[in-house]
Amino acid sequence: MQAHTKKRPIDTIEVKFIGPIINMARAIEALKPMGFVDTSDSVPWREAYPECTEKQLIGKVLAGARHREGMTQIQLAEKTGIPQRHLSEMEHGKRTIGKKNAKLFAKALNTDYRVFL
Repeated sequence: MQAHTKKRPIDTIEVKFIGPIINMARAIEALKPMGFVDTSDSVPWREAYPECTEKQLIGKVLAGARHREGMTQIQLAEKTGIPQRHLSEMEHGKRTIGKKNAKLFAKALNTDYRVFL
């Protein structure tokens, strides 16, 4: 007998527009105060780096999240207790992150830990 699995709650939606292109910009501006973001020019991060392995992609996610928060590797090391040398290896895909470290990074970098797994 198969066990039921817990499904991750969906906390975002995607809105697509059908109509005059001239009104799309107005619609996007009207939705911004409600927390919507225009991602029409974005590319999924896995497609942006087709030459990278899975470990290298996750390392780029870590480096990107760190840069977004304006932190150096040394600052992140101090905040998480993970040696800076290990952070460098993780960002270059030479060391796996693991669930424990992913949760430390998520807390320090204000994101969901699952992006690092």
